[in-house]
Amino acid sequence: MFSKTQLAKKYIRYYFNSSNGKGHGIHSPFVFDFITKILNDKNKYACYDKIESLRNKLLSDETILEIEDFGAGSRVNATNKRKVSAVAKSALKQKKFGRLLFRLVQYYQPKNILELGACFGITTSYLSFGNQTAQVFTMEGAKQITKVAKTNFEKLGLNNIKLIEGNFDNTLPSFIQQLKQQNLQLDFIFIDGNHRYEPTVRYFNDLLQVVNDNTILIFDDIHWSEEMERAWKEILLNERITLSIDLFFIGIVFFRKENKVKQDFIIRF
Repeated sequence: MFSKTQLAKKYIRYYFNSSNGKGHGIHSPFVFDFITKILNDKNKYACYDKIESLRNKLLSDETILEIEDFGAGSRVNATNKRKVSAVAKSALKQKKFGRLLFRLVQYYQPKNILELGACFGITTSYLSFGNQTAQVFTMEGAKQITKVAKTNFEKLGLNNIKLIEGNFDNTLPSFIQQLKQQNLQLDFIFIDGNHRYEPTVRYFNDLLQVVNDNTILIFDDIHWSEEMERAWKEILLNERITLSIDLFFIGIVFFRKENKVKQDFIIRF
């Protein structure tokens, strides 16, 4: 994991090397639409306040949980006893990214969505509200965290979420096999867990079995550590990827066939 100083330097470099986020000079119609209709959508949707109100409650919740850590570990605390508020502060994705995921789902209307790393279900809820006719599958390894997430889904009245509990190394392969047996594919994937090189690349390669030309695949924290940067660079070399967008804190890849020449964009957000 990079230090705060290292991350700050990397962000400054990203900021000055990125497109300005307004769509100027972008010749890809698909990416231009992404910037103008999704990235820069300033509308305030009804679900925003509902989800953020729930986030605020989590940030003040002093309940202590016993947590199994299957990934790269907490950025703040290595112990397995943590307050809900501490986990929420360190692990929940910022609201600007949760809202971006909502807008992506709302715009492209994927039918089958997978999230690796539900945590307390804040990002999951944004995905669910984006298309409430979709099936949202979300995976989380820590038992007590899944209990909190399920309660949050109930509070928000979300009925299109299936939470799969357990270590991704065990749950993901069996889930992929089930999809293949049912001849189903995933239209939208958000990978937010086990922030290390080997599992990240492995999850990507495994998930290639159940993606289609229109699948949107998003990786969290692509510049969080040397391992994650290495994983992101390796993933971009895959010949099936025709388009990538680097927003610094998240990376998005597409498999769209209309892109005859692979394009990689770094866009300010």
